Amino acid sequence: MLVNELSKKTGLSIHTIRYYENLGMIKGLTDENVTSNNYKHYDANTIERLEIIIEAREVGFTLAEIKKILISWFETTDSKPETLELFQAKIKEIDDKMKYFKQTKSLLEKVCEKIQSNND
Repeated sequence: MLVNELSKKTGLSIHTIRYYENLGMIKGLTDENVTSNNYKHYDANTIERLEIIIEAREVGFTLAEIKKILISWFETTDSKPETLELFQAKIKEIDDKMKYFKQTKSLLEKVCEKIQSNND
């Protein structure tokens, strides 16, 4: 499939798909027999890779982290400990953020209570 069809199937813009390709996260193939255009073709594997990228971005992984995940998932068979470590680090990061936000929320609630009691 061409990039415009890939864009429609994934919901990503063509610009974003090209950006991920430039980062080496996906790869399009050109037909060496055709020299009149630079059209790249993408297979079903590319859709799977883009879906992983989308989901990983939604939960807070950086592009560098996602690239490691993609390499681990598709290109190597021996990096499960590294991938597990990456996921565990992300879980800790999320836990730390949740703790911070709970503390911030508590502080803001106290300030609101103080403001309300001063207005009464």
